[in-house]
Amino acid sequence: MAGQGFSRRGAAKLLLSGVILSIAAACAPVYNNHGYIPSEQELALLEVGVDTRETVAATVGRPSVAGLLNDVGWYYVQSRWKVSGPRQPKEEDRQVVAITFTEDGVVENIERFGLEKGNIVPISRRVTETSIKGMGILRQLFGNIGRVSADQIIK
Repeated sequence: MAGQGFSRRGAAKLLLSGVILSIAAACAPVYNNHGYIPSEQELALLEVGVDTRETVAATVGRPSVAGLLNDVGWYYVQSRWKVSGPRQPKEEDRQVVAITFTEDGVVENIERFGLEKGNIVPISRRVTETSIKGMGILRQLFGNIGRVSADQIIK
């Protein structure tokens, strides 16, 4: 009988350990990446004022998002989400690479933006002029964070 009691206790401990390990594994965070942005090495191959839409497409590929109003820019967007068990997914990082073109289709600006504490932060910039044209998509992506109030929704 003493040997049989030991095996029951051992089996109960083993079962309890398995349940605890299963719960811990289910709560481990999983990271999901969405979208695509060119690497710094790929962007270094592009020359402002020299490359065109066609050479950009051949070097880094075409984006999934382009300028909505006048197509002066290409926007590459990538985000990283953290999923932890049954909790709501949380966006850990978002980066946007904006490549704008002149009316002739020549690269005018190359900028990389990040999202730090809900604010747009330029990470790197290679520009020929002081401002970027056609920022419609960036304003749509980042501009409405914290700007919607209940009275605007009701109206």
